[in-house]
Amino acid sequence: MLFRVDPADSEPLFRQIAAQVRGAIAEGRLGPGDRLPPARELAEALDVNMHTVLRAYGDLRDEGLVDMRRRRGVIVREAAGGRARVITAATVLAAEARRVGMARDEVVALLEEVM
Repeated sequence: MLFRVDPADSEPLFRQIAAQVRGAIAEGRLGPGDRLPPARELAEALDVNMHTVLRAYGDLRDEGLVDMRRRRGVIVREAAGGRARVITAATVLAAEARRVGMARDEVVALLEEVM
C-alpha cells in the first residue's frame, strides 16, 4: 500500500495519513483483516516521525476503523468499509458547509432531518 504526505499542505501530516488509509478502506483497497504497515516502517517510508503515524493510527482506531494490538499490529476491522465511507462523506459535507457559510447547528439539523 502506497501512502504519500505533502509537508507543504496546511493539513497536518497525521491527518493526511489517516485520510489516505480511510480512503483506501472506503474504496476497498484495504479490507477486513488487512494489516497496515508497522508505524516505524511507514514513518521511515514517509520521512515523518513515528509518533505522527501512531497519532494517525490512533485516530483511525477511535473512529472504529482499525484495531491496534501489541505484537499483532494495526488491523482493519470487519465493518470498517461502511464506516470509512460515512466518515469520508461527513468530512466532505463539513468542508462544503464551511465553504458556503453554514453554521454547525444548521448542518446538524439537516442531518437529523434526513436520518
